[in-house]
Amino acid sequence: MSRKPITREGYKNLQDELKELIKVKRPKIINDIEEARSHGDLKENAEYHAAKEQQGFIEGRIQHLNFLLANSDVVDVSRLKSDKVQFGATVTYEEIESGNIVTWKIVGEDETDVDNRKISIKSPIGMALLGKEEGDNIIVKIPKGSIEVEITSVEYL
Repeated sequence: MSRKPITREGYKNLQDELKELIKVKRPKIINDIEEARSHGDLKENAEYHAAKEQQGFIEGRIQHLNFLLANSDVVDVSRLKSDKVQFGATVTYEEIESGNIVTWKIVGEDETDVDNRKISIKSPIGMALLGKEEGDNIIVKIPKGSIEVEITSVEYL
């Protein structure tokens, strides 16, 4: 398997989540299981089954995060210099038809966060922007059709 690019911020967020799971959530769920076990008959103990299910989720997520962290290639975006859109770029464009101004940061698949304007390099929008530069007009295919946009800035912050 090839290593996947990730920003320093994305890597730190995954590390923080892993630390929270290991140091806070795992011990809590172990205590919850012990508590539920003390209530007797495990066959009909809904608290016990719910806690065991949650434990399975937590352990699975810990394994997944360890895998992601071990197979990530951390990219210091502030050191990148390019006029073209590539991994780590913060791209602002204007939608030609509506005049809306939209900004996205192009990030790795495991750090996508639409609410915080971070979009995967493998998303339709991310892929359409790759290799383009300020002033380019392009057609971007999105789930509800296509939009024509003009790239107004490409920055590496």
